[in-house]
Formats: sequence, structure tokens, C-alpha cells
Amino acid sequence: MIERFPTLAPFQHRIFRSIWLASLATNLGSLIQTVGAAWMMTIISSSADMVALVQASTALPIMLFALVSGAIADNFNRRKVMLVAQTFMLLVSVVLALTAYSGLMTPWLLLTFTFLIGCGAALNNPSWQASVGDMVPRTDLPAAVALNSMGFNLTRSVGPALGGVIVAAFGAVAAFTINAVSYLALIVVLLRWKPPTGNNSLPPEPLGLAISSGLRYMAMSPNIEKVLLRGFVFGFAVISVVALLPLVTRDLLQGGALLYGVLFGAFGVGAVGGAFISGLLRQRLSTEWIARLAFASFALCALTIAESPFGWLTCIALMVAGACWVIALSMFNITVQLSTPRWVVGRALSLYQMATFGGMALGSWVWGHAAEDYGTDVALWFAAGVMFFGAAMGVGRLALPALASLNLDPLNRWKQPHLELDLTPRSGPVKIMIEYEIDEKDTREFVEMMAERRRIRKRDGARRWSLTRDLEHPRHWIEAYHLPTWLEYVRYNQRLTHADAIVGDQIRRLHAGEKPPRVWRMIERPTGRHARDGQPKGMTDLHQRG
Repeated sequence: MIERFPTLAPFQHRIFRSIWLASLATNLGSLIQTVGAAWMMTIISSSADMVALVQASTALPIMLFALVSGAIADNFNRRKVMLVAQTFMLLVSVVLALTAYSGLMTPWLLLTFTFLIGCGAALNNPSWQASVGDMVPRTDLPAAVALNSMGFNLTRSVGPALGGVIVAAFGAVAAFTINAVSYLALIVVLLRWKPPTGNNSLPPEPLGLAISSGLRYMAMSPNIEKVLLRGFVFGFAVISVVALLPLVTRDLLQGGALLYGVLFGAFGVGAVGGAFISGLLRQRLSTEWIARLAFASFALCALTIAESPFGWLTCIALMVAGACWVIALSMFNITVQLSTPRWVVGRALSLYQMATFGGMALGSWVWGHAAEDYGTDVALWFAAGVMFFGAAMGVGRLALPALASLNLDPLNRWKQPHLELDLTPRSGPVKIMIEYEIDEKDTREFVEMMAERRRIRKRDGARRWSLTRDLEHPRHWIEAYHLPTWLEYVRYNQRLTHADAIVGDQIRRLHAGEKPPRVWRMIERPTGRHARDGQPKGMTDLHQRG
């Protein structure tokens, strides 16, 4: 079975299988709770804006706190973060159910509860997505991401309908209670999971520093920037079909709530099918071609939906659109994970979520206004044009990187040197100087390689990088950079990956000296009235071999 369907390979790993199944229950409970909250709001408030705010209060925390949650996911035990998030959502859901049962619920109180549940989801999501790499080997990571997308869309295809039945039969309190119970399975699985622990003995980065280092890493990583841009455009364009589906049902097909449910279900069925075929597509096509086909196919679906007078034809188009939705979004997610080392993957995924969901939020507003001003069919035509533009963006420098990825596992080659001075973790700033001897014939290649070295160093935290050449001895070059403290210097060296080491090895190959490049590690010290008693005086001159 696994050989015939490689997408199912992650299910061979017990912990992934257990958490995936438990997450199905949690996602289903969340969707049922959303239906219950929306319906209760219609009962306790006559304002359409308050009803619409139920959805906004759940999604808003993801936009507000995604980057902070990503920094937390990278600096703390992800299993414990997920346990905290799930337990928090369980407690909020229990209080929500009790408040509704007692008849004390008010519109703003209901929005507060849904916002708090959204905060729990915002805290949980980056740790959950980043933890997938701890549950399955790197070779199974693309399939695992696709299965997660499939699971979410599987529950989304049946959750709203099931929630409607529960609310109609037993009331919104029953929906809130079911949601509270749904967290228990995942909490139990997480309590029993014993993930491998890393050998990093350094303290966590301060939250502000962790956020800035994550942003710096993204800014200095062109491949990830391409994914964020394409993800934003994809979310902005394709959300038009989902956002305008009620209007498609009412205005273009003259249908009612039943037809809307069928159409939405068709989209969910297509999403599940897309998860199954995504693995086959990755085996046969490049990442960029998959993105182009997803954009272009979604555009054709949008045009079909805009012009179709038949419900069955719209259902077929929505099934294809659902498949494209999962194929593209899971591939963007996979590309981010495979292009990012483990120390920053949570922050990378959170930025990807912010870009994609930000595009969806903006697109929902834009396409809603377009439909109001020009009609639903015209709005879908405009959106299809943006989708075709998104497909064309990949021709040239914005093409997505291949999934045949670099080895981003930690190199673990660096050893702390013996120092003659007593330093504390906060001692600094630390200045590093490396001296090379380069033959004239290798100068051009050396400078080109040092440009890549500069990007890597600054991306991982180095500051004030420079490359200088000796005027009297032109063979001598000195690379220099700074770290704010000795702790940050140690942390910086632990971030080096096997892929980064390739650049360093190529530079050392160009070194023409009889001995390896000479390294100075020095600490800057103030002079005059700014000097403090007890601060290390002088500098340390240490040599690094190899």
C-alpha cells in the first residue's frame, strides 16, 4: 500500500500517525465550535457585523501573533508549547460552554472567548508544523505536510455540516462542549510523546532578539522570500472562489443553503484528492512547474465557475480548485521547511503563514468589493487574471527553488576555543578576523565566494562584516565581523549547517598559505572614562586549524 501511495509513508511512524488522528478530532471540534459560536451570535445579537466578527476574532490572532509564536517554537520545547496551547484552549472552551449553559453569554463576551481560542491556535500552529520534522525523517517530510493539509480539509468538508446538525438538534452549548472534549485526545498523545532532545545547552534567545534574528534570516534568504511572495499572491487570488461562493450559489446558480453546502463539500473533496496526488506530482514535476499549474488550473476553475449555469459543472470546477489549493499550499509549506534549518524553521513557517493568510484576508476584502461594484462573475474574471499573473511570475528570477534540497542539518564541527581571558556569556562585543593568502589568479573567484560568505554570516547573526586587502602584500586578505556578546558568538557558530560549510570549504581551497587561514578572536574594550574596573584588558590571539 505504501509503495503504491508514497503520500501515506508518514503513517509508518507511530507518533505522526497518532498525532494526525488526534488532530482530526481537534480540527473537527474547532469547526463545530465555530458553527455554534456563529449561530449563538445570531441569537444574542441582531447585528450582522457582530456575526461577521466571530470569524474575524478566530483568524485575527494568527495574523497578530504568528511571528511571536514562531520565535517561541524555535526557542522552547515544541511539545511543551503544544501542550500549553491545547490545555489553554481546553480551559477556555470549558468556560465558554459553562457560560453559555448558564445563560450569561453576551456578544462581546462570546467574541472574547473565540479570540482567546484563536490565540491558542496561533501559539500551537508554528510548533505543530515545525514538529513534523521531529516526527518523520526528512525524506517523508513532503508527504507528511500534504497529509496534514488533507486532514484539515477532510474535517473542513464535513465539520460545518456536522456542526449545523448538532446545533440544530442540541443547541450551541453542545457544540462548545464537543469542542472542549476534542482537545483531550491530542493532549494525551502529546503527554506520551518523548521527542528526541537536542544537544544545545545554550539558553533561549530573548523574544525580541529571536524575532529580529528570524526576520533577518528571511531577509537574507532569497529562496524563502520567493515562497513568501508567491504564497501571498496565491492566497490573495484564490480566496476569491471561497469568499464569493455564497454569492455564486445565490446569484449565478439561483440556489440555496443546500446547494452551497454541496459546493463547499465538493471543494473539500477535491482538497483531499489533491493531497493524494501531490506526492506523484512532486516525483514528476519541478516545484516551479507545480506552482504554475496550480495557479493556471485555479484560474481556469474560477473562469468556469464565473460562467457556469449548471451546479454539476461548478462542482467539478470546485473539486479541481480544491485539489490545486492543497497542492500549492502544501508545496509552499514543504519548500519553506526544506529551505530552512531547524533552529529557525518555526519563525520561517510563521512568516509564511502571515504572508499567505494576509493575502487571503486582503483578497477577501478586495474581491468582495469587486463583486459588489461589478458583479460576482466579473470579480472572478479579475481574480483569474491575477492567478495567471501568479503563474507567470515564476518565469525568471522569481522561480521557486527545487525541493532537492541542501543539507541543512547542523554541522557540529565548531568547538569552543580555550581562552586566556575570563569571559562571561554577556562579554563583548566580540570581533573575529580571518587572514587568507590568495594568489592573483584566484582573486576573482575568491571575491565571488566571499560575497556568498557575507550573506551567510549576516543571515546567521554576524554584524559589520568586511573584507580588506593588504596594500603592501596584495596576497593577504582579512575577513572581519562582529558579534554583540560571547554567547551570541557561540550561538552563531552552532547555527552552521553542512550546506554553509561547502562555501567555507571552497574558500579554504583557494587559500595559498602553507598553514590554514589564521583566525583572531578579540574582545573590544572601552577606554578612558568609559572603561570599567574588572573588564578584560587586552585581546586574545587564537589560531584555528582546519
